[in-house]
Amino acid sequence: MADDLKKGLEGVLVAESGLSSINGDEGRLIYRGYPIEELARGASYEEVVYLLWHGHLPTVTELEEFTASINEEREIDDDVRATMERLAAADEQPMAALRTAVSMFSASEPEDDADPEDLEATLRKGRRITAKIPTALAAFERYRLDEEPVDPHPDLGLAANFLYMLTGEEPSEIHAETFDQALILHADHGLNASTFTSMVIGSTMADIYSAVTGGVSALSGPLHGGANQDVMEVLFEIDESELDHREWVKQANEEGRRIPGFGHRVYNVKDPRAKILQERSKELAAEGDDKWYNYTTTIEQYLSEEKGLAEKGIAPNVDFYSGSVYYQLGIPIDMYTPIFAMSRTGGWVAHVLEYQEDNRLIRPLSRYTGPEGQEFVPLEER
Repeated sequence: MADDLKKGLEGVLVAESGLSSINGDEGRLIYRGYPIEELARGASYEEVVYLLWHGHLPTVTELEEFTASINEEREIDDDVRATMERLAAADEQPMAALRTAVSMFSASEPEDDADPEDLEATLRKGRRITAKIPTALAAFERYRLDEEPVDPHPDLGLAANFLYMLTGEEPSEIHAETFDQALILHADHGLNASTFTSMVIGSTMADIYSAVTGGVSALSGPLHGGANQDVMEVLFEIDESELDHREWVKQANEEGRRIPGFGHRVYNVKDPRAKILQERSKELAAEGDDKWYNYTTTIEQYLSEEKGLAEKGIAPNVDFYSGSVYYQLGIPIDMYTPIFAMSRTGGWVAHVLEYQEDNRLIRPLSRYTGPEGQEFVPLEER
């Protein structure tokens, strides 16, 4: 009923979507009908974005053309580079820098006069945003290190190219595959806060740059993005402690500390994305330092089995393992949430386009709880 208050829109059905579906009781996630496990292990991020935007997996020719169209749009304007340099010098937060960059991209948009209802033009704009975000983020990080940005590599896919622009060196095969897989896992996830924000903005027929900027802004909040950074900071604390990591976990639990990366608004069992990243973390550990993998698995085993969190529907989410995986890839921890945004842009664009196909301005109700019958008093008599 219209008078029922649902804080946070909990349980309120506001849209229909054919993009992704979550079964929180069984721990299942699908994109366009495909299980996330099959996509993560068999497809590339570009294939998954194509699937979300076009409704089917691409053929070899379609993928080649789609990948080429993204590669052609990777370069960012000198003004964007200069702004990234100034923001890095000012010690700006990476998510704030990304928000600024996405907004600036529109200044060089070749179709800025396109009709808002021209969804093909909106899709092309979304492709440009998706292509440019890795370049802007990598440039920002290079400037923070007092180093010059690295130009995009023409022969590398989006994931491998980002790691290349970040370090100036081509990533190993396992690093490139792991990061590509991580991007796939974060590409879409139902009607979460940032996706809903993008969709609300899109429902006004504002341009896609505004919608994606809004998505970045929503994701920057600590209740949405950022948990993987929190997980990594806990792992650092364990590493610096004099206690054995098993003892540290027990002591932290006895002190009532909440371990980040456990529990999810939707999942009542272990996040399927966490399972996949746990496997990648183990593979990366086999290359050298295995302590991060040991720390995370110990925490999961203790909290899930010995403390019974799994029985209470509190299990590891994707952030619990993505933090250590990103760290093993050499990515700075405050870049984790921007990477989340880099991946989720594919989903934001897809949801805006899907909603605009049968658009209706999103305008919910609120219940007034203020005073009634106030008597106005002129200024000079107050």
